[in-house]
Amino acid sequence: MEFKSGFWGRLFGFKRTERDGEQAQEQSQEQSLPDLEPIQGDQTVPLSEPQPEPDINQLILSHEHPFILLYEKWREQVGYAPLPHLRLDYGDDDGPVDENLEKELSRLRRAITAVAADRLSQIPKEPEPESPSEEESEAKEDGEEEVEEEPPFQLDAQPLIYVTADQLAAWLVVFPPIGEGRELDKEMLDGILKESGVSYGLNTELLDALPDAQDRYFHLFLIARGRAVVHGKDGYIEDFFKRTVRKKFEEDEHGRVDYFHLNIVQNVEKGQPICQIVPPVPGVAGRTVLDEEITCKEGKTPNLPKGRNTEASEDGMQLLAVKSGRVEFSGRSFVVKSVLEISGNVDFSTGNINFVGDVHIHGDVGSGFSVRTIGNVTIDGVVEAAEIEAGGDLIVAKGILGDSRAMIRAHHDVYAKYMENCTVHCRGSLQTDCIVNCDVYCDGEVNVRSGRGTIIGGRIRAAQGVDAKVVGSKSESVTSIFLGGQPFADFERETLLLNIKKQEAELEKLERQPDSPTRTQRMGKLRLDLSIGRMKLSQFDKELKKIKEKLEEQGGCRLKCSIAYPGVALTIGDLTMPLAKETSMVDARLVGGEICLL
Repeated sequence: MEFKSGFWGRLFGFKRTERDGEQAQEQSQEQSLPDLEPIQGDQTVPLSEPQPEPDINQLILSHEHPFILLYEKWREQVGYAPLPHLRLDYGDDDGPVDENLEKELSRLRRAITAVAADRLSQIPKEPEPESPSEEESEAKEDGEEEVEEEPPFQLDAQPLIYVTADQLAAWLVVFPPIGEGRELDKEMLDGILKESGVSYGLNTELLDALPDAQDRYFHLFLIARGRAVVHGKDGYIEDFFKRTVRKKFEEDEHGRVDYFHLNIVQNVEKGQPICQIVPPVPGVAGRTVLDEEITCKEGKTPNLPKGRNTEASEDGMQLLAVKSGRVEFSGRSFVVKSVLEISGNVDFSTGNINFVGDVHIHGDVGSGFSVRTIGNVTIDGVVEAAEIEAGGDLIVAKGILGDSRAMIRAHHDVYAKYMENCTVHCRGSLQTDCIVNCDVYCDGEVNVRSGRGTIIGGRIRAAQGVDAKVVGSKSESVTSIFLGGQPFADFERETLLLNIKKQEAELEKLERQPDSPTRTQRMGKLRLDLSIGRMKLSQFDKELKKIKEKLEEQGGCRLKCSIAYPGVALTIGDLTMPLAKETSMVDARLVGGEICLL
């Protein structure tokens, strides 16, 4: 076939024979470029092969776009030309994410549109053929010289460099020359690189080969890659002790719990590391294709969670125990609590125990004696008719024989082998094998599932419910179960309120007395105590409200047991339901304003 050599051919500078076109096509095929037959009539140019899914990296242009119009005119004259390739293909996973990719394609579209439209506007329109006038015909017949044609229009090839918004990549697209314009060459590329400022991460091999490449025009080439910044990673604390100790009850084949080995106490020796700092990972600065540095963010070094009886090592990377004791995580820091070891019994040989820390008694606590501490209390033996107050957990490995005089108070959880004839105030949960004739005030759950799993007699007040094997006895012992509310907190609140009223009464009495140094001193102390007491009362009310809301979200409380005997009375709120007969598989809760057995 013959290639057109008319007006557009003169503009683009192509006047080739059929053989030239065939050679060009053969060269293109050797380079594995996509093949396309010459356009006939009003056919359009498909820019890509149909794909099952749209290529998000491809810049799609309409057939009326200036870039496509230029390509079609150029292809008309050449006869064959590689398809345009406008794809932001980075060839790896370091390209922009989808959200940024869409923005980059939009910016690329604007840049290409501006250049293509400008080049189209510079091309003169093809003149329409006109019939010569009579004067022109006569002049031609008389042998007059024809008017000289204007010199052919020419426009050099134009490379366009597109730099991404993050300046980490530079792309090149080259528009072909028009007329007798200058073809793309190395000097032209060097000039556009200098003008754009792109100098780092250049693909010199591509740039050197591009002037002679068959697909150098209307294709998008990645000519430079910057170095992405790598921000540093923060360091972190590696713990050698647990921050939260979960109580696990391991039962033997007979369902018995070993209260000697609950593994809730984390002992630490003096100088032993508690935790350490894992250093931050340093960052690596990036560099743009414009050879500008991108500052990286360095990782932060965390602070050691230093608490009471702990110190940092010489290099500042480890937290060490200053003394031997029990390690706990309290608030935002590790603390080491002192542990008072009583090798034998608490009796006349030791007297009452008052200690700021944890207490470990390896024997019994005799009748009439007391143990008070702000920490945890561990008793390997038996508690008799004694008073025990623990600011943390209370563990009684053998059990409590209270003789109706023992007073047990714990601000966290209580664990005991058994409980008989005692009063127990527990702000957390209670775990035991057996409860006989006890008054229990528990703000958590009373769990009596291990061992015998029996509750006989007494009054059990539990905020979150009672779970046992057997409640009551065949002899129909009166056993009262009260569910809901906050028994421990309510008791504390009532005690605090009673104390406030006593102080107010005493202060009022002192105000009526004549002035004296003793009176003034006593009134000052009472006012301070009253202020503290009222603050505690206000805090109590806030805590009670939060706990109540939490319980409501959990769906209320319930009594669960395998067997319940007559004599058991269940109270939830203002409702009471006595059991008149032996009942199996009890699951009692409040439903629709009534106590229901499910």
